[in-house]
Amino acid sequence: MTTTQTNSVKPISPRAPAKLRTTLGLAVAGLIVPLASVLAFRTMTYQSPDVKSDIALASAPAINVESAARHLGEAVRIRTVSHENAADNDSKQWDALHVWLKKTYPAAHNAMNLEVVADRTLVYCWKGTDSRLAPIILMAHQDVVPITPGTETEWKHAPFSGEVADGAVWGRGSIDDKGSLIAIFEAIETLISGGFTPKRTIYLVSGHDEEVGGQGARAAAAYLKRNNVLAEFVLDEGMQIISDHPITKAPVALIGIAEKGFATLEITAKTAGGHTSMPPKENAVVNLGNAVEAIYNDPYPLDYAGPTADMLRAIAPHAGLATKMAIANDWLFAPLLVSEIAATPAGAAMIHTTIAPTMLEGSPKENVLPAKAKAWINYRIAPGDTSESIMKKSQRAVGTLPVTLRWNRTPDEPSSVSSTKSRAWQILSLLAADISRAPVAPALFIGGSDSRYLQDVAKDTYRFQAITSSLNELDMIHGTNEHLSLDNLKQITTFYARLIATAAN
Repeated sequence: MTTTQTNSVKPISPRAPAKLRTTLGLAVAGLIVPLASVLAFRTMTYQSPDVKSDIALASAPAINVESAARHLGEAVRIRTVSHENAADNDSKQWDALHVWLKKTYPAAHNAMNLEVVADRTLVYCWKGTDSRLAPIILMAHQDVVPITPGTETEWKHAPFSGEVADGAVWGRGSIDDKGSLIAIFEAIETLISGGFTPKRTIYLVSGHDEEVGGQGARAAAAYLKRNNVLAEFVLDEGMQIISDHPITKAPVALIGIAEKGFATLEITAKTAGGHTSMPPKENAVVNLGNAVEAIYNDPYPLDYAGPTADMLRAIAPHAGLATKMAIANDWLFAPLLVSEIAATPAGAAMIHTTIAPTMLEGSPKENVLPAKAKAWINYRIAPGDTSESIMKKSQRAVGTLPVTLRWNRTPDEPSSVSSTKSRAWQILSLLAADISRAPVAPALFIGGSDSRYLQDVAKDTYRFQAITSSLNELDMIHGTNEHLSLDNLKQITTFYARLIATAAN
């Protein structure tokens, strides 16, 4: 006998969906309320990693800013212009600067020994009284960039006049970087006149070709290495006190704890060439263009990490409530922060390796097919990437395209990241805070400096020029109407004097 078994299924109540929505709503609310509480608590209690130190800063000596301004103007008038083609340089200008330095700062030159490396890079040594203490290294380069042809009449004061007018010293190099060089010498001369003698040895390294690759700084590093120098820290140009920081809308002193690397990739495509009236299927320009496009369209990911994340965490308490909440809870809002930072090219450059095609070379004539076409792509390499990883990524991007890739010269790798816990950081950040009356934050320097070559002869390397500038004023560096205000000249000279008296004592 066959028995049919029937499964009993209970009909769904029409009120079930409403109950389900209520249950889900309660569950979501149960998650949102604790999350909101966590976000609020972390925001309200968030504090930046402020420096707590018992280091006593040296007091500020009296600075004769009128004399310093006159000297800076004289230095500006010496045209130590570095051209891309070294044959265009006037080497006598560097010789004149060296003679002028010795004449203008006799006490400093009597106190320091001088070695000249790579023909014109200066390495001064002010011997300390305690050889057991690690020395410190200060840097400022001698050379300046050329004036852009055709802009001479746009200058308020002639670009190499060194004129002291309108409360500033005008001319190419007044900020980058003769301003720092003269400020260091003014500080040393002032300290010596006051009877100061350092306990730590102080090195002053002044490269002659920072603007075109820094071979002088490389030679200085090799010289220091041969002499077994391992400094406590290096301080070079780089970041500044920004009067209108985009996050706080107020002053922030930024100290560079790392800088990006620099490398230029050369891409070459070769074909048979020929006449444009009978173009073959294979075209070097097309192959080259495809390769450039493939590399450019494979960008590096934007990453909320490293010095830029550290900068935001340091200034978060001084930002608006929404920004502070996002940074205090970056475990949740990192994607939003990345999006906001990357909204401008300058911001995006701080959180990833950048790819910038810059130069092309092809046919010498419009109706000639080139047998060889070349392109150059410049990379600014973020910490965490390397020239090796970039080359591999580029090779994957071009795949089987008939092109060859090579570096046009040995790449400069990104620097190591220096400490924000060291004695050196404490001194620098305390001084920066004292002169600026503003929060201090570590940062990534997206430019390049000679200091990258000295990181092997120092425990830490920092990049900070103790002047105050608005974001708009930064445009005059390498641009038109470069000038250093007398207030900034006094500020940076005072900073160096106090730094030496504190760090080397």
